[in-house]
Amino acid sequence: MLDILRAIVLGVVEGLTEFVPVSSTGHLIVAGHLLGYTGEKAATFEIFIQLGAILAVAVLYRERLVRLMPTTPGQGLAGRRGVALLALTTLPALVVGGMAGSAIKDNLFNPTTVAIGWGIGGLALHGVERFRPAATKTHLGALGWRDALVVGLIQCLALWPGVSRAAMTMGSGMLLGADRKTAAEYSFLAAMPVLTAATVFDLYDSRGPLKGSDLPMFAVGFAVAFAAAWIAVRFFLGLLATMTLRPFGWYRIVAATLLLLAISADWVPG
Repeated sequence: MLDILRAIVLGVVEGLTEFVPVSSTGHLIVAGHLLGYTGEKAATFEIFIQLGAILAVAVLYRERLVRLMPTTPGQGLAGRRGVALLALTTLPALVVGGMAGSAIKDNLFNPTTVAIGWGIGGLALHGVERFRPAATKTHLGALGWRDALVVGLIQCLALWPGVSRAAMTMGSGMLLGADRKTAAEYSFLAAMPVLTAATVFDLYDSRGPLKGSDLPMFAVGFAVAFAAAWIAVRFFLGLLATMTLRPFGWYRIVAATLLLLAISADWVPG
């Protein structure tokens, strides 16, 4: 029963934070420490439930994904051109993650580095809102090769836990002239290949500690992450029509401050 409760809590955390600019990895690291659920199996579980969140976006954007079929005319973010744009965004993170992934996990997956990532990412969101140019790209088809490459390169910064892949891809898209909704939707689509590739690799690499008795916990976490991500994405897109990213920046800064205080008081291990 304790494992199922952990699965529900971590599934909610993953689903609500994966596609908004607050860092799901950072939240899962902190939540795992607070729940006393750490170690090799916990890391595998956290990787696995990402697939539930990814599936939620795939279902929500199924019509857009169909347009990426090779038979679709290659205009905008569609057909072979659309696939190539997303591949260009995905490639840098796969290369850097493949080269440095083990070192990052061994040295950076802890609450202290998460707090640093939250704080820096929060300041970055305020900077994006302060310095972004007027939006000239108001639909996904307006994004080009330079946009895809720059977003992909900036996405590599999110390999630091707490920085947030969503924050980096959305923020860089907005600085390139995309409006918030377009930047968010490209961030959602770009998440699917990079997160799927990373998840499959990590699951294969950490398959050893899993047993048949772990199946119920993993299934519950997957389902909860799917439902929470579905709600989060729909709600987040609605918010972007009426608000900026600054509240997410303030949330990150406050969360970073509280986490550092908790670490200094030995309430959370650093």
